Amino acid sequence: MRHLKKGKKLGRTASHRKALLRNQAISMFLNGRIKSTVPKLKETRKLVEKLINIAKTDNQSTRRLVFSYLNHKEASQKVFEIAKNFKDRNGGFTRLIRLGFRKGDGAEEGVLEFVE
Repeated sequence: MRHLKKGKKLGRTASHRKALLRNQAISMFLNGRIKSTVPKLKETRKLVEKLINIAKTDNQSTRRLVFSYLNHKEASQKVFEIAKNFKDRNGGFTRLIRLGFRKGDGAEEGVLEFVE
């Protein structure tokens, strides 16, 4: 039973999964959109939306908290710039657009991007 087991494992160890999600979140904040498989994007979306919610209140403690998640100076500054656009919005900062299935292995691909 998987009671209270939050999130997908994505076939990786915990450290590899954490690094993968961190790298995808950094790419999302720097580029505005990322392309990957749908399960990875769904897990990345949880982290990205959580960081934007934290960044809505801009003070020193939230800046340190966002930096501790990302460990990337430029990306953590960009989070606060993006969060200014979503001050009035309570959630749903990103959208997932499905692109179809990959030819090689049949994995479903998609694009994750910010709403506005």
